[in-house]
Order: sequence, then structure tokens, then C-alpha cells
Amino acid sequence: MDGYIGIIVIVALVAVLAVGGLFLLFRPKAKDLPSVQTPPEAPAPEVGERAAPGLGEQDGGTTTTLPPPAEELVKAPEIEVPPPSAGRMVRLRSRLARSQNVLGRGLLELLSRDRLDDDVWDEIEETLITADVGVAPTRVMVEELRTKVKVLGSRSPQDVRRLLRDELLAQIGPELDRTLHTEAPGRPAVVLVVGVNGTGKTTTSGKLARALVGDGKKVVLGAADTFRAAATDQLQTWGDRVGAGVVRGPEGGDPASVAFDAVAKGIADAADTVIIDTAGRLHTKTGLMDELGKVKRVIEKKAMVDEVLLVLDATTGQNGMRQAQVFAEVVNVTGIALTKLDGTAKGGIVISVQRELGVPVKLVGLGEGPDDLAPFDPEVFVDALIGD
Repeated sequence: MDGYIGIIVIVALVAVLAVGGLFLLFRPKAKDLPSVQTPPEAPAPEVGERAAPGLGEQDGGTTTTLPPPAEELVKAPEIEVPPPSAGRMVRLRSRLARSQNVLGRGLLELLSRDRLDDDVWDEIEETLITADVGVAPTRVMVEELRTKVKVLGSRSPQDVRRLLRDELLAQIGPELDRTLHTEAPGRPAVVLVVGVNGTGKTTTSGKLARALVGDGKKVVLGAADTFRAAATDQLQTWGDRVGAGVVRGPEGGDPASVAFDAVAKGIADAADTVIIDTAGRLHTKTGLMDELGKVKRVIEKKAMVDEVLLVLDATTGQNGMRQAQVFAEVVNVTGIALTKLDGTAKGGIVISVQRELGVPVKLVGLGEGPDDLAPFDPEVFVDALIGD
């Protein structure tokens, strides 16, 4: 019995060894085994980026985000130091002379002819009307010139130049007070800027703020043209560039409320001047005119309006005159800012607008540059028209 058991154990042991040997003989080699891909290590998130969610973490889970480096932070706009307003008109004289030669030099050429007959005087009249001097002022000028030419008798080039200079200067009115009221005792002066969209009203507001900052004044801008988001953003840019405060409201908000808040900020900040840019939709809209009157009344609950500046496009001619008359009926316009006077022969609008409104031109825009707004100087203007 014991012998059988021993034989069975031996047979079983041999069988196990045989199976093991077969396994070793026929097992697959390492190169035949399928490769097991090890997932690549996730790259570390770059600074300022959100880390990818980990295993078992839902997107949107709490992940620590590193702050961006200092050099990548949004920098505040660099505040510029504008040049003072004094002397700007003189510096821009050459540009004005190039753009206005049709009016001044055209008249010089006609008046210098040997014989001034009715045909020549008709040409002189046509030149003045084309330059937007206006029909009534043109007739006055022609009559004055004809009388003075007869008195002179013989005319040298110097006589003709002096004659024309004196007449243009007399029509423009050197005696008019062209002071821009941007200072008030004990409070900020308030300048209300009005005019039709497209005349350069918002740009004029920004350039005026820039000029005043250049003169050492503290300025607050009020973006009361709440119907045009672009106007508000544009005024904000002008203010940021020179460090002027800007008060703005929601798009489509109440313009009078913005104007009131701007004046309040000017008083709180002890500013020298508050400039309010108003809406300028079509001047034929009664609603706009009523709204403009409301803005002025609301401002005057806080402070007096010291200057109402009407911005006119010099290239619009007599249409600009109609605009001026409509605005003058609603608010007491105290001064004119003529824009786009560069590149045009229509400088005669200076004469016609002053004659019709009895309001002086105080500022002129002579280009697209930020410092191309200048206080109007009649003598520099006339000298530029007729050349040296």
C-alpha cells in the first residue's frame, strides 16, 4: 500500500514538472507582449493659466491659479504733459495760410488788376460768397472796397494788401471779447459744449481739456452724450491721456444727471474747469433742443454755466449757420469753436457766423492732431489768409 502511494506522488511530481517545462518552453517573448502605454505626465500649467482638472476632479473644481507676473499686468495709461495753449495759433499759421489761399490770395489777385471794372467786382463778390462770407457781409465788403479803391487812386501791391487786410480785419471784429471763460472765483468754471454730431464736438471737448491741462488747470469732463457709447469712450480716452477726471453714465441714461454729477465732482475735487459734452443729434429735433435746455437748467442748480461753446464744422457753410441759429435759440451761446478749418477755402464763415449771431469765434481747429485746437487770433488769421 505504501509503495502505491509513493508511486502516485512521484507520478504527480513528474507531471507538475512536465507542465512547468512546457510553459517555459512556449511562453511569449518580451518583444511579443503588447506594450503598456504610461500616460504622459501632464505639463505644469503656465503662470496665470487655470490648472487642468485632475483624476476624479470635475472641471470647475477648486484649483489654485497663480497670478500673472508683474510685467503682464495691464498698465495704467501714461499721462501726457500737453503744451500750453499760448502761441498755438501762430505755430499753425503756415498750415492756415496753405489752406485759405483761395479767399485771401484770390482777392489780392483780383484787386491788383490794372483795371477794376464791374466784371472784376463781380468776381470779387463771387469769391467772397464762395468762401462762405455770406451775402449781406459780402455786399458790405464790396462797397467798402470800391470806395477805398477810388480814394486811393493808384494802387501799389503794398496798398492793395494793406487795403484788403484792414477790410477783412474790420469784418472779423478785432474788438470782440474772445476770452474763453474757463476760470471762476471760488468754484470750477462750467463750459457747456453743444453742436450737431459730426462737427467734432467730442473731439473739441477733449482737445480743450488737453489745452487747459497744459496751462496748469485741473479739469473734469462730463460725458453727457449718453446716446452714443462711442462719444463716451472717446471722451474717456481724452481724459485718461492727460489725467482729467471723467464722469459718465449708463448708455441711454439721463444726460442732465451726468452733467450734474460732473459739476458736483468738479466742486468736490476743487477742479478749475468742468467741460460738459452734450448730445448732438439732428438740430431739427425739438426733443434734443428741449433736452439741451434741461441740461443747462439742471447744471445751474449746482453752479452757473460760464461758457456755452457752439462747435461748427467750417466746411458746412450756410448749413452751419442754420445750426448755429437753432442752438442759439435754446441756450445762450457765448462763443464759437470752428473745426475742420484746415484744407478748406471756406474761412469766410468766421465773418458770417459772428455777424449773424453777434457771438465771437473763440477757438479754431486746424488739424487732426491733439494740439491743433487754438485760441482764435483775428490778426494772425487775416495775415495767414493774404500771406506775407
